[in-house]
Amino acid sequence: QVQLVESGGGSVQAGGSLRLSCEYSEYTNSAMAWFRQAAGKEREVVATIFPNGARYHVDSVQGRFTISRDDVKNTMYLQMDSLKAEDTGMYYCAASSNGGEWYGPLNSASYTYWGQGTQVTVSS
Repeated sequence: QVQLVESGGGSVQAGGSLRLSCEYSEYTNSAMAWFRQAAGKEREVVATIFPNGARYHVDSVQGRFTISRDDVKNTMYLQMDSLKAEDTGMYYCAASSNGGEWYGPLNSASYTYWGQGTQVTVSS
């Protein structure tokens, strides 16, 4: 059972930056991702990263957010710059399981392990 713990959330003004961290209890050799959920909305993928370093960012954060992972430190990051009010939400990190079902990197059902979430609030 992989444990994921997020940190780094907080309140910032629009245009500011935050760096989220997700510490995992063991190396998974599988895809990992950041999701977010705004109040009253469905959870959506923000960015994904694979063990070989390949990564994807959704259009709404492209050029502003950067996902990365350090498998020596067992930590995944999400650097968020030029934050906007619409980036407000609970941010979750997730990891897939090599033995689990795979529906593609953008589908939350592909991810077996989830953190508890960290809140990001951006004021305009």
